[in-house]
Amino acid sequence: MSRERMSSVDTAWLRMDSASNLMMIVGIDVFEAPVSIDALRAMLGERLLRFDRFRQRVEVDPTGAWWVDDERFDLDHHLRAARLPGRGGDAEMQRFVARLACQPLDRAHPLWQFHLVDNYKGTNALVVRIHHCIADGIALIGVLLSLTDETFSPGAGADDDETPREANPYAAYLRPLTQALIRAIETGGSAWSKSLQVLLEPDRLAGYAQVGARVVQDALKIATMPNDSATSLKGKPGTAKAIAWNDPLPLAEVKAVAKALGASVNDVLLSCVAGALRRYLVGRGEDVTDCEVRAMVPVNLRPASRTGELGNRFGLVPLALPVGIANPLARLREVHRRMDELKGGYQAMLAFGLLGVVGNTPKRVQSEVLDLLARKATAVMTNVPGPAQVITMAGARLSRMMFWVPSSGDIGMGVSILSYAGGVQFGVITDTTLCPKPQRIIDGFEPEFDRLVLLLAMVPPAVAADPLADELEMLGRLFPDAAATVDG
Repeated sequence: MSRERMSSVDTAWLRMDSASNLMMIVGIDVFEAPVSIDALRAMLGERLLRFDRFRQRVEVDPTGAWWVDDERFDLDHHLRAARLPGRGGDAEMQRFVARLACQPLDRAHPLWQFHLVDNYKGTNALVVRIHHCIADGIALIGVLLSLTDETFSPGAGADDDETPREANPYAAYLRPLTQALIRAIETGGSAWSKSLQVLLEPDRLAGYAQVGARVVQDALKIATMPNDSATSLKGKPGTAKAIAWNDPLPLAEVKAVAKALGASVNDVLLSCVAGALRRYLVGRGEDVTDCEVRAMVPVNLRPASRTGELGNRFGLVPLALPVGIANPLARLREVHRRMDELKGGYQAMLAFGLLGVVGNTPKRVQSEVLDLLARKATAVMTNVPGPAQVITMAGARLSRMMFWVPSSGDIGMGVSILSYAGGVQFGVITDTTLCPKPQRIIDGFEPEFDRLVLLLAMVPPAVAADPLADELEMLGRLFPDAAATVDG
């Protein structure tokens, strides 16, 4: 029987499960025409099970966590049939997915389960649950592509090549530092001392005082990070979830607006998220003056040579969304500034190292450390590039793909952005104690984007090309408050 030690980072994710937040990535693939469960079973047996992790269960003993071959593996335990009640519309599907998001996976078996759900808008859909200890979002996109009937590569996504890691001005020094840190963490119990050695190794940092100073600065930022604003979205979560999604925004339009305003696609999307949160809070009568909602944002640290591997290879950076700024252009400008600041730093690498360290400590210590960080944030927010083309699975085209990111500790909201087949899809999962109707947040994304399009139509091209132009600020004053433009 095969037995392989789980990496300390993956162990950290395994141990983050709690009654309020299960560490599962939940997704849904909607088929244009119904597929049979037999066809799906045959496809999974041929393509998914070639990945060892989907045939292995987890064993935990005093020495750590282990991947162990499941000698009683039964695909039918992991592939289930279900049917939506009543009209089988979005509301029924959202309730079904939300219930699954609160049901823990059986640790006596490999930590994944798929449901083929009938009676959804005249077709069926595949609801996917995979524990985060198996893989991160970037790796799971690769798994998804391996299940398709054609061979595709991930397309230009909503955040294609715009991650903080790639834009770092010291990327040539960060990459070897990051890979050395990954190697140190993967060796096991000596991760802490080796991680320190990586950060302080003279032959890596000699002559680059700016890099060393920035590493120290970013470490202090993480350690001394203040709480974000107190809103109804922040608090002690319960054990029930609610899920929502929107109709996709055209990716080509988002890219055109970003280019015209001198910002990145990610800047535009994040500013729309901030605007949607502002609408929601103002609609509840909450004071959003100087309000900031901090989101923990994953940053891919996986080298190109390891894109086909499972496991978790990402760090987290804290991004404070300027919800208190009413002016959409001023808000975009501030998001752009904050993202540029993160792109020049090492917080993602340091957070990855922290996960590796706490994964080697007793679970109680890990919980205390990560819960402390979780209390500093309101949401987890991730942006994953999906296939640029429509893909087919088990002989049927997928009309839509969505996923929801898990949260940890007392964080009660996850925001997911996925690009697929020329569209940008937003998904929100919330704790029902803190936000029982996340659709009200989702419904604000498109109007916030439309406000930017409307302003752009009023701006001369020469002015629009400069994101800092005073004229843009003046035009933004035409929309002094988000609440005043909810209906227009």
